[in-house]
Amino acid sequence: MNLAETMRIHEPYPGLFAYYDGRIEGKRLYSAKPNWLDDGAYSLGVASYAIVSGTDALVYDTHISFDHARAIRNHLTGLGVRRIQVVLSHWHTDHVAGNAGFIDCPILSNKLTRDTLIEKRKSLAQKDPPINPVVMPTETFEGETVLQVGDVTVTLMQFDIHSADGTVLLLPHLGVLLAGDTLEDSVTYISEPTNTTRHIAELERLAKLDFARVLPNHGDEQVIASGGYAPSLIWATRDYLTRLLSRIDDPALLEESLATFIAPELAAGTLTYFAPYEAVHSQNIAALRSGHAED
Repeated sequence: MNLAETMRIHEPYPGLFAYYDGRIEGKRLYSAKPNWLDDGAYSLGVASYAIVSGTDALVYDTHISFDHARAIRNHLTGLGVRRIQVVLSHWHTDHVAGNAGFIDCPILSNKLTRDTLIEKRKSLAQKDPPINPVVMPTETFEGETVLQVGDVTVTLMQFDIHSADGTVLLLPHLGVLLAGDTLEDSVTYISEPTNTTRHIAELERLAKLDFARVLPNHGDEQVIASGGYAPSLIWATRDYLTRLLSRIDDPALLEESLATFIAPELAAGTLTYFAPYEAVHSQNIAALRSGHAED
């Protein structure tokens, strides 16, 4: 079975490719049983990205399986790429599962991502499906760094949003932010509930960067294919978290649908509604109330 059989390739900007999979009604890729690949990534839709300039490429996240990584490499090779470097947005399964497909390439992350992967190596290998081997970054940075991809300059910046070890990519030549999981549509997934107040402050810092469009790893395929989201996705994410915190002790919260909860953002067009995010919203409420989330 080729796990990448339904992956679609888009080019929202010249030389910037989105490798999108999932959001196919009734389709499961790996197993009928609950598992992180189908339920945490494929059902919601997931994208990795590549920036290509001449014979050089930068791959931003290695996708949800080795098959996906291989498909990405095959596509890049077909474009004439001879040198690939990888940047990881953070340590979560659906962003590092394909690392083994790039084992002969430089793999860059922030230091916290590498340290967390070392800490989580055993648990990642025991996931369903397992990530084994867990291929580690070969290089790290802290805070901010700049990479050159052919003629393209890429700025890597660390943000504590969704996960403490988030890395976003700023592409000044396109005015585009590759956001990883710092931003998500329909709503962000709260993986570190005790840090939510910090995540809100970091979203405000993110909004100060200079860009015109946002490409997240999880979002609407057609929005991504057509160039991405407006920067207002940041404020929609902040307002969702702020509203959730303000109402977390409201007994009626769980009876209210996500569609109702984010009605102002849906009306403004800053978020789009996708029904599987109802479960994410319920998980977010549970995580904030209990103070912990699943890995």
